[in-house]
Amino acid sequence: MKAIFLTKNGGAETAFKIKETDKPTIKPDQVLIKIDAFGLNYADVLARKGLYGDAPPLPSILGYECVGTVEEVGSEVTSIETGKKVLAFTRFGSYAEYVASSHLAVVELPDGIDNGSAVALGTQYTTAYYAAYEAINLTEKDIVLVLSAAGGVGTGLIQLAKAKGCRVIAGIGNENKTEYVKNIGADDVVVYGNNDLNEEIKKTLGTRRVDVIFDPIGGAFFKKGLKSLNFGGKIISFGAASRSGKGAISLLKLLFGYGFFTPVKFLMKSQSLVGVNMLRIADHRTDILSVCLKNVVSLFEQEVITPHVGGVYKANEIATAHAFLESRKSKGKIVVEW
Repeated sequence: MKAIFLTKNGGAETAFKIKETDKPTIKPDQVLIKIDAFGLNYADVLARKGLYGDAPPLPSILGYECVGTVEEVGSEVTSIETGKKVLAFTRFGSYAEYVASSHLAVVELPDGIDNGSAVALGTQYTTAYYAAYEAINLTEKDIVLVLSAAGGVGTGLIQLAKAKGCRVIAGIGNENKTEYVKNIGADDVVVYGNNDLNEEIKKTLGTRRVDVIFDPIGGAFFKKGLKSLNFGGKIISFGAASRSGKGAISLLKLLFGYGFFTPVKFLMKSQSLVGVNMLRIADHRTDILSVCLKNVVSLFEQEVITPHVGGVYKANEIATAHAFLESRKSKGKIVVEW
């Protein structure tokens, strides 16, 4: 089979090579999927640049999710049949024509769904669902701030928060994404690219504070967000996209950006910090991952959520797709098809 290998860290234009490799051999609890399309996530960009600690050693096949057809099932699998079109959370390996996945991380797709929408329901909407509905429980009285709101997870978080009746503030890096986040349901927009996040929130809410913050950026944005968090509020940290380079200096800069805080500080204000890492859920709580995948597909069928595809590329355009995602100009999900 063909696979896209990450052969070295660095720029997108020189990092990848398409090579022939062996088709995966499945375990008794796995299924073999012939892949039609896979998605890009910002963690892929970090892995390419050597900034993602969970990434497999080089040369490696990246990729968290894919859409395809089940070609083979393991001896212990009874929930999925061959020939079915499925979405799979793969935990690396989906930049390829075939992948093996636990049957618990696979969900059958409804008829008529396009590859792009289906891929978007994978890592990004599943992360959004877990963060908003499993890790915490949003209520209709909540004022919710979503940072990086135009991204794939941000898109899902806006729609899921609106489904709960929340007031949603979309945080974006530049004004060009204002119309997009408004169209998917944001009630208010704050542009933090060249502005102070806290001041922009004050302009929107006055003396009122935010009840829930979804933060994939980390660093100084976490510290600023914490200043705008209400008593009893929750901040959900699911990324550190603000890290800019490799090495100890870059890591220290990131950690310094978070600032100094202790559990006592959260205790005194009855606030909560919740970390979300779907790789850890996939590794250790596959039962929860399975529920999230099924519920996300169900919400799609009910038209509660509507994925947005921000670009579709061919496998030989992987460098272009990566560069576009890294530019932070993308909106919604970036999809790659074989």
